[in-house]
Amino acid sequence: MLKEATISEVKEAAHLALLLWPDHTLEEFIQEIMHLIAQPDATAILAYHSSEAIGFAQCQLRYDYVEGTSSSPVGYLEGLYIKEAFRTQGYAKKLVSACENWAKKKGCHEFASDCELENEESLAMHLKLGFSEANRIICFKKRL
Repeated sequence: MLKEATISEVKEAAHLALLLWPDHTLEEFIQEIMHLIAQPDATAILAYHSSEAIGFAQCQLRYDYVEGTSSSPVGYLEGLYIKEAFRTQGYAKKLVSACENWAKKKGCHEFASDCELENEESLAMHLKLGFSEANRIICFKKRL
């Protein structure tokens, strides 16, 4: 079962986000997801097995330029996580499809995502889910 996260599911979504992005704290994610839920241009969708939250997808609308796209806004998959025991069972596909449908309802004609260059697992998953590679870039920064 899939469900758009509400305030009552914030902690479940935050725990899953922490598994995906462990360099943050649970409190940071609770605050971030509460903020996200309140926005009309973003959502978090939870996947359940029985009554256990086993995965989530976070998506939002991006109005700035999105690499490889030609329209605005663009639906953007910000994060996707499925607990290891539930992978390869179609949950990622269902979550991404729910995000795509959400973006279509918001008027989007394109849906995009990204991953780090060295993240071969994420690259393979994106390709399997029907994404096509738009570009490869290396970003630079300099302290002033």
